Amino acid sequence: MRAAYLPPHQYIERQTARVRDERLFADRLVNLLYTPLRERAPVLFRALTSARVSRLLGLLNYGRRQGRNLAGAERLIHALGIDLSECLGGRAALDSPRAVFERRIRYWDTRPMPADPAAVVAPADARMLVGAFGDQTRFFIKEKFFDGDELLGVRRPDWRDLFQDGHFALFRLTPEKYHYNHSPVAGRVVDHYALDGCYHACNPGAVVAAVTPFSKNKRVVTVIDTDVPGGTCAGHVAMIEVVALMIGDIVQCYSDSRYDAPRPVRPGDFLQRGQPKSLYRPGSSVDVLIFEKDRVRFSEDIVANMFRRDAVSRYSKGFGQPLVETEVAVRAAIGRALPAAAAGPEPV
Repeated sequence: MRAAYLPPHQYIERQTARVRDERLFADRLVNLLYTPLRERAPVLFRALTSARVSRLLGLLNYGRRQGRNLAGAERLIHALGIDLSECLGGRAALDSPRAVFERRIRYWDTRPMPADPAAVVAPADARMLVGAFGDQTRFFIKEKFFDGDELLGVRRPDWRDLFQDGHFALFRLTPEKYHYNHSPVAGRVVDHYALDGCYHACNPGAVVAAVTPFSKNKRVVTVIDTDVPGGTCAGHVAMIEVVALMIGDIVQCYSDSRYDAPRPVRPGDFLQRGQPKSLYRPGSSVDVLIFEKDRVRFSEDIVANMFRRDAVSRYSKGFGQPLVETEVAVRAAIGRALPAAAAGPEPV
């Protein structure tokens, strides 16, 4: 059984605006899983994307702390290009592959955040795209990544109606990334719930081959009201943390100061922008931010990069238009809040 050929995948390095090649981990295996195997052996495909198998794969690859995993951690650090200088505890703290994926960094020094209180910031070190639900906008993306209603949960009609004509941002965390998620906005949590589902891969080829995989995966939804004292004033913002293949869990561990006194996220909590909110265990995964209509203006460079024709993106093949990701740093500005009374041109 031979997997279909898929082209390379490239993204834009934000700081330099240069095109970069992405190294896709286990690309041949994922390609095989999401093309011939999915079509010819659907029962096996469902088993391989189940919670049980995903957790087992994660445990086998990252969970053990035996001595031989010290060498495994060393190889992983080298293969992924981990910057040890930014890690809390340095090399000594990274004593297993799992510890490498769950590492903490001095984000207060290494991931600066804009002082502008209206800035919306990236929730993770990731490669991102932006889109819109309304087909009258200039970056409307047909529902391929996810079904908007399904993503938020069929039993949450109030949130589906609120965000129906809004905009969204997708953040794809690749295996080498820092795997803590940070709050993209400041505001009061008005809803927080988990939705069960599968463990589809977030490899670009898998996303193109599958149908709305992100809204079928296990995920955690947090809805934040930012129109409160001390908030970002971007309306309601839904932050959805989506598992992927070999992700064992999404741990809610919000801290007001650095990583101190982590606690679960609950309705009524006030989240400070840029603070750690949750942790993926381990592997690669996806964050989705959803905004109300006309309440955010995305950064111009991120929007412009999506339509660049000098980069090869697998998403372009799947969506029939240029669709190129920008690599962003957690806590970096990715947009700006718009006041509720703002009217005029479409946010970009």
